[in-house]
Amino acid sequence: MNRDRLVPLIVAVALFMENMDSTVIATSLPAIANDIGTNPLALKLAVTSYLLSLAVFIPMSGWTADRFGARKVFATAIAVFVLGSIACALSSSLTDFVIARIVQGIGGAMMTPVGRLVLLRTVDKRALVDAMALVAMPAMIGPITGPPLGGFITTYASWHWIFIINVPIGLLGIALVLRYIEDVHIAMRDPFDLVGMVLAAISVAGLAFGCSVLGVGLVPWPLAAVLIAIGAVAFLFYRAHARKVPAPVLDFSLLALPTFRASLVGGFFFRMGIGALPFLLPLLLQVGFDYTPFQSGLTTFSSTVGAFTMKTLASRILKRFGFRPVLIVNAVISAAFLAACALFSATTPFVLMFVILLVGGFFRSLQFTSTNVLAYAQIDERRMSRATALTAVGQQLSLSAGVALGGATVELTVWHRAEGTITAGDFPPAFLLIAVISAVSALIFARLPPDAGEELAHRTPPGGAK
Repeated sequence: MNRDRLVPLIVAVALFMENMDSTVIATSLPAIANDIGTNPLALKLAVTSYLLSLAVFIPMSGWTADRFGARKVFATAIAVFVLGSIACALSSSLTDFVIARIVQGIGGAMMTPVGRLVLLRTVDKRALVDAMALVAMPAMIGPITGPPLGGFITTYASWHWIFIINVPIGLLGIALVLRYIEDVHIAMRDPFDLVGMVLAAISVAGLAFGCSVLGVGLVPWPLAAVLIAIGAVAFLFYRAHARKVPAPVLDFSLLALPTFRASLVGGFFFRMGIGALPFLLPLLLQVGFDYTPFQSGLTTFSSTVGAFTMKTLASRILKRFGFRPVLIVNAVISAAFLAACALFSATTPFVLMFVILLVGGFFRSLQFTSTNVLAYAQIDERRMSRATALTAVGQQLSLSAGVALGGATVELTVWHRAEGTITAGDFPPAFLLIAVISAVSALIFARLPPDAGEELAHRTPPGGAK
């Protein structure tokens, strides 16, 4: 297998492990809580501590990769994630478990952006669409397969295996990274921006963590609002600081590039809708329609099938139509399939739901791949690590905001009815709202130049010759 195919597969497996693990414990919390002598509500700290760890350490990923080498940092990140997994399996108290999840989060925070950086520095640019299509799948597959897989393992084996299965996968991943991924080094050595790192960490943690807990009701909403406000204020201080340093940890000067700006901003709006879907859909099926977790998992898994189908067609679609038309039209189509979820009812045939989610999964995955690739169309080698860090932060914030928005909309609908219990009728407004927000991204993509990303879409020969 050549490098352009093998490297994306290695990166995709590592990212799948991280994406799945972030959601796999959702259905296993009661069993874990019972075993370590705490209650499930207290164990929600394990979920939030993981998210917080991700938010804090993502900003420093770019500088770390440049300083120590992307291959070395990626392999180390996998190792840290595996060690955190082992610690989770061995935990005997709430404190042990929360600390172990924080360690996992540190590894995960480095794996996603640095894995993408490894891809960018190893794979030929004209093979990037196919490579990104493969790597984009974990973002969709993990949140969908995580909860039913966690429930299955907990029911038929033991919750410890949720974390133990990461060990052989991680060890294999480390061996493959060290064996097949080129050790590319960057000559320049920017000084580490410690002040910027602290401000960025506070900002991202406050915004991402605040939005996440606001959407699922883990803490009182005034506390979540305070966290978001702290994050927003820290962001203002960070922007002022970033203008004064040569190498900020989050480089917002990249937004001057039209393709990167469209990918980050347009992708943010699109992902808000996508981020809410894995949260809202299982709730609708299990709370609204009385599906079992396994039935819910079988239904939502159809999105994964659509994502796999897209992998084989993404490069041909982009070559035929180009990035700008695909991103505009596909944003609207994807939003329409999100809105279609508002029509689901307890009497909707399973086959119809399956088809809607399958086709919707295809278009959503195509949008993921297109925005991920377009982000690097105008990025030079020197700033590639900064681009991956800023992209990862934007994606984390958009997904958290989507969960918060979806959860808040359902809660407002319940409050408006003044009955206090969630029913299937409380979900349609949430699906419609996130669909509209996702569709808004088309307006941002419409501002792209007509020839945006032509070389990456194989629409011009290498070097730009006509």
